[in-house]
Amino acid sequence: MHTSHPRLAGELTFMVLLVLVSVFLLWTSYQISSLDSLAAPGSFPMVCAFAMLVTGLINAVKTARARLNLENGETRLQQFGRKVTPVQLIAFTVLIFLYMLGMEYIGFLLASYLFLAMSMYLLGSRRVLLNLTISLLVLVAIFVVFRTAFSVVLPAGSLVGPHLPGFLR
Repeated sequence: MHTSHPRLAGELTFMVLLVLVSVFLLWTSYQISSLDSLAAPGSFPMVCAFAMLVTGLINAVKTARARLNLENGETRLQQFGRKVTPVQLIAFTVLIFLYMLGMEYIGFLLASYLFLAMSMYLLGSRRVLLNLTISLLVLVAIFVVFRTAFSVVLPAGSLVGPHLPGFLR
């Protein structure tokens, strides 16, 4: 027995994105080997992407038919913003973007240290000294494992790298 449920904030947006991703995956899997044969390299990915597209379309239609319950007299956009894109999520996304940029300029070590400390603060830990200490310990452990066990050279950064001691490069 299926019971209908009210549409959640962002649910229709997610379903539309799922359908668009399914179309993209179907197209890219088709480009692997067209429809040459059932044993072609792109056949299985095409079947999976097609199944994902069909089920995505079915769910998108069901979701579009469901009624959206607006709470506290909010508009659709206000409810979407409050439930789907809270400030903490946006801030963390910006932090990840800055971390990716920072790695190129200030290197893995400094960018990771700042990212770890700031993400702990952003996620609720207000004990700054503890955050800085844990970030340092985790980064030292990562550095030792990657440099000694895996022999991976971590990016030094274009601004900081030339000034680092040799063992940190």
